[in-house]
Amino acid sequence: MSEQFYITTPIYYVNDIPHIGHAYTTILADVLNRYQKQVGNDSFFLTGLDEHGQKVQDAAKLRGIDPIDHCNEMTKRFTSLWDKLHISNNDFIRTTEKRHKKVVREILNIVNDAGDIYIDEYEGLYSISEERFITEKEAENGQFRDIKKLKEKNYFFKMSKYQNALINHINTNPEFIQPEHRKNEILGFLQQPLNDLCISRPKSRLNWGIDLPFDKDYVTYVWFDALINYITAAGYNQNDEIFEKRWPADMHLIGKDILTTHAVYWPTILMSAGIELPKTIFAHGWWLMRDEKMSKSTGNVVDPINLIEDYGVDPVRYYLMREMVLGQDASFTSESFINRYNSDLANDFGNLLSRISTLINKNYEGVMPAAAELSSEELKIIKFSSSVVKNFDSLMVKMAINDAIEEALQLVRKINKYFEHSTPWKAVKEDKTLAGTILYTGAESLRIVSVLLSPIMPERTKELLAVLNTDNSDRSWGGLKPGKKLGKLTPLFPRIVADTNNVN
Repeated sequence: MSEQFYITTPIYYVNDIPHIGHAYTTILADVLNRYQKQVGNDSFFLTGLDEHGQKVQDAAKLRGIDPIDHCNEMTKRFTSLWDKLHISNNDFIRTTEKRHKKVVREILNIVNDAGDIYIDEYEGLYSISEERFITEKEAENGQFRDIKKLKEKNYFFKMSKYQNALINHINTNPEFIQPEHRKNEILGFLQQPLNDLCISRPKSRLNWGIDLPFDKDYVTYVWFDALINYITAAGYNQNDEIFEKRWPADMHLIGKDILTTHAVYWPTILMSAGIELPKTIFAHGWWLMRDEKMSKSTGNVVDPINLIEDYGVDPVRYYLMREMVLGQDASFTSESFINRYNSDLANDFGNLLSRISTLINKNYEGVMPAAAELSSEELKIIKFSSSVVKNFDSLMVKMAINDAIEEALQLVRKINKYFEHSTPWKAVKEDKTLAGTILYTGAESLRIVSVLLSPIMPERTKELLAVLNTDNSDRSWGGLKPGKKLGKLTPLFPRIVADTNNVN
């Protein structure tokens, strides 16, 4: 029986142009979604856009258009990129949708009825860029721009009421915040008294948002609104059967910069509303450009569209999954991209397919030979392939995707060494049956590796399987059928001649 798996990305702020950070999180979620489906689970993958708030209102005003028109234009940039990146999401949510506004108002009423919302006058420092009040210490650190002193009446959520319950939940559910150092970061944050959360903005200052159901002079704070998307898309108060099946989410994938909102704001809101908490919040690191954080202000943001146009979608997906140890930062350089591509994809993976296909076309009329009598060498490879699949699965479950990819490549390297030792190009001249066994062993190993790597490179692995004339996605030995004519070989990963000017 298949298990349910619900995975989400953050909903991206619509006023940003999609960059490598957005692409990375979404590809990561897509890889995990495809993997879950490959192992037989019923996976549901959500992504979307956060469309309310001051910055959207201001940007639209500057352009002289309505905020919703601005959002509609920006949305196309994201959906177009997701199509190019072969993202297989099941749902795409926008916070301006009726279904979402309805759920936000319902949650606000539930939390209010629980006695967890109150109105108060607040005076403090307000960051326009962050769209929230900040502390004196945060202001002194200089990490926020456009700070002004503000005094106004607002509604507050009694987040502090749930501080101890949240600490207890984190301590009793070790999988709740991952990786471990992010969990410790939140526990450290919770050692200090937790402030209540301002959840409204007066319409006199901001009217682009969801009205508070109990006071039409205010709109909902953008983070309170945005976080609720995860239960909206899961069917909350729309379809109880679907909601029961999908919720709690198995994994919220986020960048480390929005850890507090997801690991503190979100669970306390759910506690107040009496809704079960997500199983795991996983915070990955940042992509750095030569060890500096990518940012629009420094002009060092990598445009994923340029990368795709230069090298293709799957090599970009592969590089992003291969280079980042989940939970840590990773550094993007053109040199590392080209080296990784040439080493893993051109030299090892693609070259092995070329070797096998060329020998079969030349000596077996393009028809897959049978594995006749298996020697101890072939039996060792069969056993090794089984352990590779087992280890691959174990690493994927641990979110060690870069190590899982390395595990799959170990089988490719094993076959390359096996070929060097057994020399099928020589054996075919003396014993075609023996050479056929060697070539079948190599081809079947390549099929298994392609299946394992298909969540990472869905299109190139499909092309490889087409060359082997199979669509068999079984991960155990024996999926290739002898006697079938091979498909046409085109170079899967042409070697890149280093020209670092192409990557910027």
